[in-house]
Amino acid sequence: MNNNNIESQKVIIVGGGIGGLAAALALTRQGIFVELLEQADEIAEIGAGIQLGPNAYAALDALGVGDTARQRSVFTDHIIMMDAVDATEVVRIEVGEAFRQRFGNAYGVIHRADIHRTILEAVEKDPLISFQTSTRIVSMETNDTGVALVDQNGRHYAADAVVGCDGVKSVVREKLLGDTHRVTGHVVYRAVVDKANMPEELRINAPVLWAGPHCHLVHYPLRGGEQYNLVVTFHSREQEQWGVRDGSKEEVMSYFDGIHPTPAKLLDTPTSWRRWATADREPLERWGEGCATLLGDAAHPMSQYLAQGACMALEDAVTLGEAVKACNHDLEAAFRAYESVRIPRTARVVWSTREMGRLYHAKGVERTVRNSLWVGRTQEEFYSAIGWLYDWNVLECLKQQ
Repeated sequence: MNNNNIESQKVIIVGGGIGGLAAALALTRQGIFVELLEQADEIAEIGAGIQLGPNAYAALDALGVGDTARQRSVFTDHIIMMDAVDATEVVRIEVGEAFRQRFGNAYGVIHRADIHRTILEAVEKDPLISFQTSTRIVSMETNDTGVALVDQNGRHYAADAVVGCDGVKSVVREKLLGDTHRVTGHVVYRAVVDKANMPEELRINAPVLWAGPHCHLVHYPLRGGEQYNLVVTFHSREQEQWGVRDGSKEEVMSYFDGIHPTPAKLLDTPTSWRRWATADREPLERWGEGCATLLGDAAHPMSQYLAQGACMALEDAVTLGEAVKACNHDLEAAFRAYESVRIPRTARVVWSTREMGRLYHAKGVERTVRNSLWVGRTQEEFYSAIGWLYDWNVLECLKQQ
């Protein structure tokens, strides 16, 4: 039976990444006790930079951490796409004052560890949240009274509901849905370089994407411009397995023959690389059942081409909390209401992301067509085209988009 007693409701969150921490904050804002379980030895974040659209800042505000996130962000002037073959500009979107007026928030970039820390600091101060590390869930059962989980050491956990926020290789998803992932064949290398090692002509206050044949590069400033995030992506020759490992400069260089000398300089800047073999999943019509659901990468893993992975997880978390409030703490009803709006929205992002990857990596005639797509388009027309993505806000998050 669903427990509607607000004073005693408890939800287990599996996973302590950005989505899991945000979900914990969203639920405690509704008075729910949260037990957060993380399989790593410490709650921390790896990676490099991420981009935060206006929708992400709207979600961070709803979680009460927007001001801190802004203090740690770099706000950019433009979003730029360049042709990596001949170094011509393909498109430039202004994200200054007119953009902020249109969407109610800026476009920012931030180190992944900084946005994770921003949310974690709020979690650590929240008396309704308890969390423990080194806890890997190995079994899960749902029933009329809630959910029961067991970890690798045989310890049992019980709550009224569970939210799987355990990433692209989600154990909770495996127990609920059992579907398989889709390896894209695209490999992503990420690195952070100090300002002194960044070519001076590329120290641009914008996410700059250099689109090449079957490859692309992205760079933007972090931490007040003292560092730069660098991402390179290519279509792998190998049969890839989903995962992360150290990369090699030699492999990167082998995929970027024929690009212009200006972006090619970027390939010499990092002293070390981390290599991600990427994957996503086909969108499904449900994420859970009964008192269980999914959130963030566990629900809708996507490739990086729209820079919306973390943004969607933040939106998910806020929407989940609002659904609990709207459904009078009937958690099963809240989870289904949450899924009813988040599944179609995130599916659109997954599919749009795939199409953007195709555009970025175009060659031959397709490259020529790509470079002509936005010629003559006004900034207002750009804003209208991306309104479906960036107009999200907490007041309307339970409405179908």
